[in-house]
Amino acid sequence: MTNMPPADPRIEAVATRLKEAAQKRAEAYAPPTEWQPIWKRPRKPKSIKAKKAELAKQRKRLKAAGVRRFYGAQSRRPRPRQNRIGSAAARRDIRALSRMRHSNAWLW
Repeated sequence: MTNMPPADPRIEAVATRLKEAAQKRAEAYAPPTEWQPIWKRPRKPKSIKAKKAELAKQRKRLKAAGVRRFYGAQSRRPRPRQNRIGSAAARRDIRALSRMRHSNAWLW
């Protein structure tokens, strides 16, 4: 036998306000009825101007990458130690030395 206190109108008013607020929050966070994941929604077609701008940006990016690749290869390419004029004898010597280096002959 528990004695229930008389219903306090102020407490009842606060309780109803809390219930209404909870209901509003639940409605706000619920997914919309016609919800679709973004990858299934129909795409909005781009304007011709936007398409051209995107292609120009891509072209610029690819061209810059090509230039970087070209200059990267240039820096790694072996260069002759002397200039080409008058270095035939030096080239001959180097060629002979490299042949010796790659052979298994022993120099006495």
